[in-house]
Amino acid sequence: MNKLAIHGGTPIRNTVLQYGKQTLDDSDKKAVLSVLEENNFLTTGPKVVEFEEECKKYCGAKYAIAVSSCTAALHCAIASLQLKSTDEVIVSGISFVASANCVVYCGATPVFCDIEENTMNIDPEKIETLITDNTRAIICVDFAGQLCDYNRIKDICKKHNLYLIQDAAHSWGISYNNEFVGNITDITTVSFHPVKNMTTCEGGMIFTHNQELYNKMKLFRSHGISTDFNEREKTGELYSPMITLGYHYRICDLLCALGINQLKNLSKWIEKRNIIAEIYKKQIDKLNKEFGNIVKYLDNKTCNAYHLFVIKLNLNKLKCSREEIFKAMKAEGIGVNIHYLPIYKHPYYQKLLTYKPKLETCDNVYESIITLPLYPSMTENDINDVILSLNKVVNFYKI
Repeated sequence: MNKLAIHGGTPIRNTVLQYGKQTLDDSDKKAVLSVLEENNFLTTGPKVVEFEEECKKYCGAKYAIAVSSCTAALHCAIASLQLKSTDEVIVSGISFVASANCVVYCGATPVFCDIEENTMNIDPEKIETLITDNTRAIICVDFAGQLCDYNRIKDICKKHNLYLIQDAAHSWGISYNNEFVGNITDITTVSFHPVKNMTTCEGGMIFTHNQELYNKMKLFRSHGISTDFNEREKTGELYSPMITLGYHYRICDLLCALGINQLKNLSKWIEKRNIIAEIYKKQIDKLNKEFGNIVKYLDNKTCNAYHLFVIKLNLNKLKCSREEIFKAMKAEGIGVNIHYLPIYKHPYYQKLLTYKPKLETCDNVYESIITLPLYPSMTENDINDVILSLNKVVNFYKI
């Protein structure tokens, strides 16, 4: 039990408020039940194609491939580049491990890049210093839902003839310079995990405007087999030839039916996320006026999906560590989280890497970050509980 649980009196909440949560209603249930009632396709069927078409319409992409997860999407994306063992891919130092794992899956080397302090996105100033003759691509992660500086990064890619992959697990649903996520980079990957901006339970999507890459990723999604059941029915072929090595990364009709219905509410939910984020900002500004810039939030320089609301603690003004603040918030019933341990600090990468990344901003920022709960179905009372808890904890630990 931490100090606040002993000395801080009664917790703000009796039940834990999750940091993220799916938003579902009766129409979602009906969409899923309709597939079960039809009893025709449960695996890959017409709903998968319909979901792909609807997502393409939403973002303006030429091609879309629905897959079983965003990790699968990233693996398909990197595999389509046909990298050699000597090839390198530049990746943001702070993200979920899948952003780098996909490079390792394909036998290439992830090269970790430092981040901007105010956005926690990959730092364009640092990218070019990492480019070598072996660099083939850059993976940019739209951290917490805020888009990277794609104008500058696309110029870098053009200059050095590199592929640009947008890991948009956090940012699906928003636009950048009048282009929606999915239609900005060579390949875009999206997550539909329950805590993301919309959900298919588990699932993901790949977008591209490059037909050659699309064809390779579509093959990779389904064992490297060149035709599906419907195509065999039309041609009368006896079997489907496997022409390359692939994986089973397909998604089923049941989940895509949910995704089609969820997509209808995506813009509304992103608007709600922004409203909650603005309330947080105003309350943090008030807290800082009282206690003196103890808490900062990430700068919003562009359109933001606010998949996460991340705060940074000024530990110089607190008589405790980030871990103690984290535990104290949990003791108040607030399900805070940490996004993320820098990828290169995970034990696997500590053993794998032949070099020790020196990413000063990643290292420093990580020690101070905490993610506050944020999702569209949060009530006014939920939001107030987060704010009350943050004020209570900061006040308890301030110097």
